[in-house]
Amino acid sequence: MEKIKQGTYVGERALYNIHEKEIDGCIFEDGESPLKECSDLVVKNTEFRWKYPMWYSKNIKCENIKILETARSGIWYTKNIVIKDSILDGPKYFRRCKNVEIYNCDLMHGQEMFWGTDGIKIKNMKAKGDYLCMNSSNVEIDGLYLEGNYAFDGAKNVTIKNSILNSKDSFWNTKNVKCINCKIVGEYLGWNSENLTLIDCEIESNQGLCYIDNLVLKNTSLNYTDLCFELCSNIDAEVTSHVISIKNPISGKIRVRSVGELILDKNMIDPSETKIEIENE
Repeated sequence: MEKIKQGTYVGERALYNIHEKEIDGCIFEDGESPLKECSDLVVKNTEFRWKYPMWYSKNIKCENIKILETARSGIWYTKNIVIKDSILDGPKYFRRCKNVEIYNCDLMHGQEMFWGTDGIKIKNMKAKGDYLCMNSSNVEIDGLYLEGNYAFDGAKNVTIKNSILNSKDSFWNTKNVKCINCKIVGEYLGWNSENLTLIDCEIESNQGLCYIDNLVLKNTSLNYTDLCFELCSNIDAEVTSHVISIKNPISGKIRVRSVGELILDKNMIDPSETKIEIENE
C-alpha cells in the first residue's frame, strides 16, 4: 500500500478518488471534500479542518485522527468505516452510511449524528448533541456517555449496554430497543415505541414510558418518575423503586415496590386487563 506522509493539502477535492493508500501525519486545510469517492484507505495521525472530508467512500480505517468543528457534515454516504482513538468535533457526521464502527472516540459537538445509517457499532464514546442516531438501524453500543436530547428517534434494532444517557425524549418512535445496565435521565422516555426492553437500568423520567406496545422492565428502577405507563399495552414490568404515579396502563403485569398515586380511569381503560402488584401495600 502506497504511503502519503506529512503532507499539507488545500483546495477542493485535494486527494479525490484515491485508492489503496495509507495517509499518515497529514493536514487537510481549506478545501471541501478532500477524500471524496475514495476506497481502501488507512488514515492515521491526520487532521481535517474543512467541510465534507469523506463522502461516498468505502473501506476506510482511521486511527488517531482529529476532525475540527469547522469540518462539518464530514462523513456521508460512506460504507465500511472504522474510527479508533479519535476526536470528531464537527456536527452532522455519518448520514446515510452503512457499517460504521467507532471505538474510544469523543464527539463533543455532535449535533445530528448518525442519521439514517444502517449498521453502527460503538464502544466507549462520549458525545454531546441532539438527535443522535435518528432513523438508524442495527445499532450496537457499549459504553456511551451522551449529553443530548431526542436520541434514537425512529431507530430500529438497537442494543445499548453500560451507558449513561442524559436525553430528553429519547427512544421516540423506535422499534426493538434493548438497554442493559444503563442510566437514562430525561422527560417523556420512549413514547410511541414498540418492543422496548430495559434490564438492570436506572431511569429518571417525567411522564416516561407511555404509549408503548410490548414494554419489558427487569430489575429496573423508576426514580422520580410520574404518570408512567399511560396507554401502554402488553407490559411486563419489574420495578425495584418507588414510583410517583402510574396512569392508565392498558394491559399486562406491573410489579412495583410502592406507588404514590395509582390513576385508573375506567373511561379510558379496563383496569382488569392490567395486574398491578405493589410490594409495600
